[in-house]
Amino acid sequence: MVIEILGTGCTKCKALEEAAHKAVEKIGGNHTVVKVEDIQKIVGYGVLSTPGLVVDGEVKSTGKALSVDEIINIIK
Repeated sequence: MVIEILGTGCTKCKALEEAAHKAVEKIGGNHTVVKVEDIQKIVGYGVLSTPGLVVDGEVKSTGKALSVDEIINIIK
């Protein structure tokens, strides 16, 4: 599973990336967390408010830093 964090480096983007890494560590398995900072790619997903959380190419959340437990619920 590929988990993408969309954002250019704001505080919320960094918090979401950190929470995603913690969620992956907590549940185990074969998951990859990738940070996407390319504006064209972010807009290509239709995300206008960062941070964004994309799981296997599907946008799951935009505009907020999710908690570790919220991310776990999304990727399970």
